[in-house]
Order: sequence, then structure tokens, then C-alpha cells
Amino acid sequence: MSGSASYLKWSAALAVLGAVAASAAIAADSPPDFAPNPSVGWVATGARYLPPPSGPGPVGPARGRRQSANNEVRETGAQALFAIGDLDAPILQPWARAKMKERNDRILAGGTGFSGQASCWPIGTPGFLLYPVQPVYFVQTPKEIVMIWQADHQLRHVYLNVPHSANPKPSWYGESVGHYEGDTLVVDTIGIDTKTFVDNFETPHTEKLHTVERFRMTNGGMGMEVALHVEDEGAFTTPWNAIQRYKRVEPGVAEAKVENSLLGSTGDAGPILESSCAENPNGLFGAAGALPLPQTSRPDF
Repeated sequence: MSGSASYLKWSAALAVLGAVAASAAIAADSPPDFAPNPSVGWVATGARYLPPPSGPGPVGPARGRRQSANNEVRETGAQALFAIGDLDAPILQPWARAKMKERNDRILAGGTGFSGQASCWPIGTPGFLLYPVQPVYFVQTPKEIVMIWQADHQLRHVYLNVPHSANPKPSWYGESVGHYEGDTLVVDTIGIDTKTFVDNFETPHTEKLHTVERFRMTNGGMGMEVALHVEDEGAFTTPWNAIQRYKRVEPGVAEAKVENSLLGSTGDAGPILESSCAENPNGLFGAAGALPLPQTSRPDF
């Protein structure tokens, strides 16, 4: 083989390798596809935020109190306990700590601690991340992303590549705008109504609450992780961070077949099921201390 032919051969090979490498780089940096088909859902792995690797984190469970989940009750017969928050959490301002103490004291005195979501009330942002029973589904379009809870079809709308309104009117989920940064969906939310809570311990917030969520797929698309950043100078002593993780559920790909599993309310994964939470007329079956079902004759906001 002549020197010129050898050179051309190696040049062609290097060009192919370069194209492959460029394609891989593009794939790694391409926007995440959370809904490669309509049956793909994502189930949160816990009802509490995970702490960040370092720095200020979320309110955790009260220390020294046994925690119990529904699966533990089913499997061992353990007494179910309502979770209460840690009043010593350093991020809490005094008034927020006092509000949480009211709930803790009620539960410790034998009362209930049902969440508003248990009675079909909107859970708000960032509490939307904390439902580890049924999947959340994504609808992705060039201008908007919709996140749908299967449980009672609560919805979040994320408007892409637009700024926040000058004065957004407070609402259950606030005003969310988003954009892609490589393989990550970044969601910025303000205007969250103070009827909602930050977590399932009923940590309160003010109208200054500002959250940034960073959604990205993990484990080759079988998992999803959300890095949450929270700021509210009216309720917290400092900005803080938290993590939530999700497992993928999909028929024939990521089944949820373990009985009583936190992966879903049914034996099989997806597709999304129809649900009408607020049509139950019994208000959490008459449980003492639960909120009544939401009823209205006019819009909330």
C-alpha cells in the first residue's frame, strides 16, 4: 500500500471515530426524554427529602421517634405512627418552628396528622416530589412540560424558555418556568400559595418561597434524580438543598410486581390509570382530624 493510500485510510478511520465520539457527546448532552412512550412513569422512592451531600438540608423526622411505613404495618403488624418533623432543624425560623410544633403536639397527644393530599387537596411545590405510591407521568412539548400525578391527576405546568411574569398571582403550584441544560431539566418556581406546605411534616413557608428543581435521568434511564434548591428568607434561616429519587415503571421493561411495594398501587406498571380522588364523598372515610374534601363554587385563585 502506498503512503498516500495508507494516509487516506487512516484519515477515513479517524473521521469515523470522530463522528462516533461527536454523536456520543451529543447524546450525553441531549435533553432528557422522560416519556419515551406514554406508558413510562416515575415513582418517588420516599415520602421525605434526602439530605444533600453537604451543607444545609431539609427538615427531617423527629429524632428518637420510631418511623413506620404502610408496608411495615402490613408485614409486621407494627403500630402505625404519623411522622413528625424535627423541631431542632437549624433551617427553621422561630415562627415556622412554632407552627410545626402545633402539629407535633397534636399528634403526640393522640391526634391525627393526615396530609391535605390524603383528602384530595393540591400538595403544592415542592411537595409534589413527595408521593411514593403511584407514578408521575411527563408530557413534553417544545413549549411546555406537564407533570401528572396518577393518584388524583394533580398537574404541574412548566413553561419552557420564557421568563417569569412580573407579578405572578399565587397559586397551588406557583408559576414554573424551565429550560434544558444538557441532560438536565431545570425548573424555577415562584408564586406558591401559602396554603401549601414544603413537606409532609407541614413545614410552612411564606409568599417569598422560591424553588429550583433539576431533573435528570440516572442508571441508564431506569432512574431519575431531582436536586432541589429552596430559598425563603421569610421562613428559613438559610437557603437549603435536598434530593429526591425516582424509579421507572413501564410494562414489560420495569414492572412493579412486588405486593405492597412502594413502586405503585397496582401489580403491574402503567399505563396511566384514570382517577377521581375528590369524587369520594366520605372525606378520607370519616377519619378524625382529616381535612374535608375540597369543594368550591368559584376558582381558588
